[in-house]
Amino acid sequence: MNLNLEANIVDPDGFYDELLEAHQHLDKAESDAFNARLILVLCNHIGDREVLAEALAAAAQRDA
Repeated sequence: MNLNLEANIVDPDGFYDELLEAHQHLDKAESDAFNARLILVLCNHIGDREVLAEALAAAAQRDA
């Protein structure tokens, strides 16, 4: 399984609004902690170490 970097979220604007709402009353430290938890939850859902390694490499690229 290869990492999908194409648009793949149904209703991306709606999801973005939900993500912003989740951060609305958080300070910087709380927001960072929320993001870390969200990342770990999604990584656990993906589960595939090869895909996760590809995601780490893609995120490390400054133009990603």
